[in-house]
Amino acid sequence: MTQSVTDSARENMIRRQIRPWNVLEPRVLEVLGEIPRETFVPEHLRGMAYSDLQLPLGGGEVMMEPRLEGRLLQELDPAPGEKALEIGTGSGYVTACLAKLCGHVTSIELNAELHRQAQQRLAAAGAGEHVELLQGDAAMGWHDGQHYDVIAVTGSLPELHEGFHSSLTIGGRLFVIVGDGPMMEALRITRTGPNAWSTQSVFDTAVPPLRGLAKRDSFKL
Repeated sequence: MTQSVTDSARENMIRRQIRPWNVLEPRVLEVLGEIPRETFVPEHLRGMAYSDLQLPLGGGEVMMEPRLEGRLLQELDPAPGEKALEIGTGSGYVTACLAKLCGHVTSIELNAELHRQAQQRLAAAGAGEHVELLQGDAAMGWHDGQHYDVIAVTGSLPELHEGFHSSLTIGGRLFVIVGDGPMMEALRITRTGPNAWSTQSVFDTAVPPLRGLAKRDSFKL
């Protein structure tokens, strides 16, 4: 696609997909309008980069549809200077958006090939300075001794567990999608105190499960 075509496709994505899904936060819309989504899509699918579809990344992983990415970012409301944790780097697109919206992103990917590809894409996009990419299984949480202002879980969980809750700062926000399908529940969980969290159901959707969840019984509270 030529530059003018991709710019037009990006504008149409925002106008026809993202805004109608109540994504109206100016900073989020600005970032979605700036970052070239097509550079994070597998090369053979670049013509579909701005379609309202989940795009396959390989290994059973997908790139979420743009409207869902927009809602995720708006619900987390990352602010300049905040620290973000992303569970499931995937294509690296949401990682790049988070890096633009806040100060630093730590992103964890289980799949070695996706991890490698995301490193290349983010480096090419000039986001490397604000992103730390790690490979590992973070399905039950990522306990590195750090606390994060926002945590984005980009794959669904069969049941909600509390593995991410204690990694939030006070006032920190967690976005997670819970359920087995065909319809799942997107939740925003806010840490309101040392041992207190509030949970809000924000919309229904469906995405593939987060990898590394073989022992589902361990998720029961």
